[in-house]
Amino acid sequence: PKQASACCGPIDDLLDPTLFKALCDPTRVRIVACLIKCGRACSVSEVAECCDVDFSVVSRHLQMLGRAGVVEAVKAGRTMSYIARYEHLAATLHSLADAIETFQPSRARKGDCCGTC
Repeated sequence: PKQASACCGPIDDLLDPTLFKALCDPTRVRIVACLIKCGRACSVSEVAECCDVDFSVVSRHLQMLGRAGVVEAVKAGRTMSYIARYEHLAATLHSLADAIETFQPSRARKGDCCGTC
């Protein structure tokens, strides 16, 4: 483990704690799923309807998801809406999956700390 921790690779950047913290809450996961399935920008009140959580709590959850890059805020007048960042989220998760696969024992070279050094 000590040798592997010294080895740098794309997985170090892809395992973003901000993203995982944003997705570790069941309500936030439900919000993301709702926005992805909806396919359009939804106001905070619309999102609050889909998950039976108070408006202010949903707003805080959406802000955290925005900081993590999972959703994007769109303001129209006084209405704040949010839309899932489909391409960004899919690309991030695909890249993470690809990076994890490079560490499979069958793919790593014997003796290397991570198979990509």
